[in-house]
Amino acid sequence: MGSPMETNTCLSLLRCPDCGADLKSDMTDTESTLPDTLQCQSCQRTFPYINGVIRFVKDDSYTTSFSHQWNRFEVQQPAEDTRTFQAKTGLAPAQLTGKQVLDAGCGGGRYAALLGQHGVHALAMDLSQSVERAADLCNSYPTVSVIQASLFEIPLTTECFDFAFSIGVLHHSPDPRKAFHELAARVKPGGQLAIWLYRRNTFIQEQINHCLRWFSTRFSSKSLEKVCHLGAVLGGIPLLNRTLNKIANFSNHPNWEIRVCDTFDWYSPRYQSHHTLSELKQWFEEEGFSSLRELPPEKSGRFYLWAYNHDLIIGSGVNVLGTKNVP
Repeated sequence: MGSPMETNTCLSLLRCPDCGADLKSDMTDTESTLPDTLQCQSCQRTFPYINGVIRFVKDDSYTTSFSHQWNRFEVQQPAEDTRTFQAKTGLAPAQLTGKQVLDAGCGGGRYAALLGQHGVHALAMDLSQSVERAADLCNSYPTVSVIQASLFEIPLTTECFDFAFSIGVLHHSPDPRKAFHELAARVKPGGQLAIWLYRRNTFIQEQINHCLRWFSTRFSSKSLEKVCHLGAVLGGIPLLNRTLNKIANFSNHPNWEIRVCDTFDWYSPRYQSHHTLSELKQWFEEEGFSSLRELPPEKSGRFYLWAYNHDLIIGSGVNVLGTKNVP
């Protein structure tokens, strides 16, 4: 195997996040597949390779809970991940074979690994230390590379990806609209972008959630994890997991560990914003996207869809796939 710059074509798209100039590898050992650093050819800033990941950030402070979450829990479920990816992007992984794809907010790397299985040239990025789990998970897929970077300083040239997606990430940033702008700028004309964000619920539900998260975000990760075990218990009780979770969010996933992880994911992040479908569609239009397609929820059933359409499902999303206009 050659260097990552040779194996994954996406890595050739990397640029300095400060000045936008090209990056140069300092590799001198011909037997190594990873350089020690990349260096900007203009401002001379260096970016180290650590544990197989190129690091473009110094501070990941507001994502420390995600570092704990993705390195603590084992949530990869191949069959379920495939269904979720297709539902929330509108595309099957096999449809992306040979294309250049950006996974913006990869977490532990489950979708990046899925793409690697289909020979997709994928670049997975995340701000948190979860990139180490992602790098391990994707290590056997030569077309996938992982970087640690901020959505606000994406170290990539513009208009370079055939497809980009972000599932459940932008709403955990301090400025989701700005993050969307930066991500949209990396999509080629004619390329596609899929975004999934938390849906805004009813006024009462939003106020209850705000109060609960006021407390939960002040817990340490270890203390909050213990509380989330209670949520996991409630999520396993059929009557409660269909009624009480319309008041306070907790996961009702069949898998115990995923229930704990999902509940932790809801209550731990510093930032959490909720959005409407019309708001998200407006973002797409403002960034020059058209042929917008609202992607329906994974779950079905008459009662669920009624509650979903009335914004009563806490933790549900608004999900749009769009195509970037060709000048």
